[in-house]
Amino acid sequence: MSASVQLPPLPLLLITTIITALFSSTTAAAAAPTRYHPFKKIYAFGDSFTDTGNTRPPSGGGFFGHVSSPPYGSTYFHRPTNRYSDGRLVIEARNNGGGANFAVGGATAIKHAFFVKNNLTLDNTPVSIQTQLQWFDESLRSQGCDGNTSTAATAACAAAVEDALFWVGEIGVNDYAYTLGSEVSGKTIRRLSIATVTNFLEGLLKRGAKKMVVQGLPPAGCLTLAMYLSPTVNNQAQVHNSVYRSKLNGLRARYPKASIVYLDYWSAYRAVVRSPGKYRMKEKFKACCGSGDPPYNFNVFATCGSPGASAAAAACPDPSRYVNWDGVHLTEGMYRVLADLFVNGSFSTPRFATLLA
Repeated sequence: MSASVQLPPLPLLLITTIITALFSSTTAAAAAPTRYHPFKKIYAFGDSFTDTGNTRPPSGGGFFGHVSSPPYGSTYFHRPTNRYSDGRLVIEARNNGGGANFAVGGATAIKHAFFVKNNLTLDNTPVSIQTQLQWFDESLRSQGCDGNTSTAATAACAAAVEDALFWVGEIGVNDYAYTLGSEVSGKTIRRLSIATVTNFLEGLLKRGAKKMVVQGLPPAGCLTLAMYLSPTVNNQAQVHNSVYRSKLNGLRARYPKASIVYLDYWSAYRAVVRSPGKYRMKEKFKACCGSGDPPYNFNVFATCGSPGASAAAAACPDPSRYVNWDGVHLTEGMYRVLADLFVNGSFSTPRFATLLA
């Protein structure tokens, strides 16, 4: 949910490439993890839950400069990498030329102009999912897929999407968050955001996507920030996901040759919260990194990595035992658990293995 600041130019986005996912099991009862390497490339879209470093705070840090400060990145990278976590995400990146990650922290489903029109100006977060589609089109053109019907261009377009996985991370939480306390209703946000994302998905399918992963919204009311501010938002996310899934069924009917797998973020997250010990988790609501304020180690005015956060309380000793990293985003440990539940468990519809057919 974090807002993004000062986007890098497109070439920097394109070199943030993705070829692997964190599919290793971390549950005590799970069998040995299944490792999948079926895709030549992965194209990823979304917000801070999928952003592997595209957020670029300006010099001086800005309001969201904390993502570039310790202890972000401390678990795996041992330095801040502009990821909104202590380490890697559900989908993780290496710069090996296999696709591109277009996700940016703070991105919305609805176009930025909507928020401006409703006096909810978010100059730090002008990126929507449609912006990311434009970046993807620029990526296609850079690969020779320029829209003409020549043999070379047709071949380039086929090569760009052949054996590619399109990973559409959670998108829409920011839309709801940015309008909290405003006159814009949750029903309006649900209608506009789902319509926009559905059009985005169809745009990818029209461009040749054949294998697609789509994440639903998490139970936002279980996030530390929501419990601190507004613990009544879970029903909103649940209704959103129900409508979203019905739209996906429509896309499956119109594009029967494509495999569209829905990842049930809501249910997977709640499974961990309900039985944290089963997944080797200790703290299900308290933030690992925060201000030290009880009961959640969270204060919206002294967030993780910010100057206002106490150095002594900046990060917990063992993030892998915490669900929540900074009050909004998750720890690498939690992302590992979710990845296993999505890929090896029963929280995907249809099962993730259908993408390998």
